[in-house]
Amino acid sequence: VQLVESGGGSVQAGGSLRLNCAFDAYTPTSVRKAWFRQAPGKQREGVAGIYTGARSPWYVDSVKGTFTISRDNAKNTVYLQMNSLKPEDTATYYCNAVVCGTWSALRRWGQGTQVTVS
Repeated sequence: VQLVESGGGSVQAGGSLRLNCAFDAYTPTSVRKAWFRQAPGKQREGVAGIYTGARSPWYVDSVKGTFTISRDNAKNTVYLQMNSLKPEDTATYYCNAVVCGTWSALRRWGQGTQVTVS
């Protein structure tokens, strides 16, 4: 298993969740990592990404100010703190390592973790 997402669940609008993504030992800690989501009937979209160093993370406009991505290189794990959740945030969330400057995934996709906001 190359990566494992966890932390999803069902919450009411305005609630919070923290997603976790653990990468295997074959995924370098130095590569960029990102969170994606796929809502029913829609394509998977990139949501947030993070560099290894001090550069600021990047977010799509729809989650700026409410989602925060972070990483723990010692654990090779990436997190997504989601606050002020809205029904439109309902989706299956995935993580992956990505090609520098793009949303192109480097590893096989995991199972994802379901987030449902009512």
